Amino acid sequence: MIRVRANLAHIKRTLRPLYAWTQATPKSVFLDPAWNRSVPIYPGMVLARTSGELVTLIGPNQVPYGFAADYVGGDGFDPLLDVGVNATAVWVPGADAEFEVLAPAFDDTQAWVDPADGTEKLVYAITAGTGRGKLALATNGSVATSISAQPVGRLLKVNSASKITVGGLR
Repeated sequence: MIRVRANLAHIKRTLRPLYAWTQATPKSVFLDPAWNRSVPIYPGMVLARTSGELVTLIGPNQVPYGFAADYVGGDGFDPLLDVGVNATAVWVPGADAEFEVLAPAFDDTQAWVDPADGTEKLVYAITAGTGRGKLALATNGSVATSISAQPVGRLLKVNSASKITVGGLR
């Protein structure tokens, strides 16, 4: 359950586990105190481990760890800051996990095409700029410099212009 202030009652989770109760692991972690909240983190954006149990929004040369489970400033909602504790969670998907991801947790300016023919399309994380942490496709079959070197999942379905379904890596 997501608890928001009355003026933010319109907010919906941007990461929805479909097949995750035994297929993915919600790990208890802490947002790195060095994170300056320069880019809002929406559930479904990609986090990276910095050290120990600390995570941050993925950046250049970092390895994807999993999907953010909580808001950190997205839509003006920051429960971690509100309660003064950096405790959060990250979803680490297994091969058969599936999640619905809503914009703005993925780059909805890209042409996301449903892989209905069974073609495997890998999903990466943007590592720089205002799109940092968002899910994205590789461009022209290669990984661009502002995209994570390692994929974070597979595109399973394009539900609409603002919703995709992503699965874990095989």
